[in-house]
Amino acid sequence: MTIQLKVPGIACSACVNTVTKAIKSVDANATVEADTKTKIVNVQSQQSENKIKEIIAKAGYPAA
Repeated sequence: MTIQLKVPGIACSACVNTVTKAIKSVDANATVEADTKTKIVNVQSQQSENKIKEIIAKAGYPAA
């Protein structure tokens, strides 16, 4: 499943790494692509959208 989220807190590559690690902690096979300019994060995952939102919010990057 492809999930597209607007994550206003993503500002740099370290932010992207933190979000990626958080997502991979619940789905090791997930693919994460993030654009720090548009603040859009695309996630290919078997987890639900709500689970992904919950995980990245716990990492300090709540989705809008």
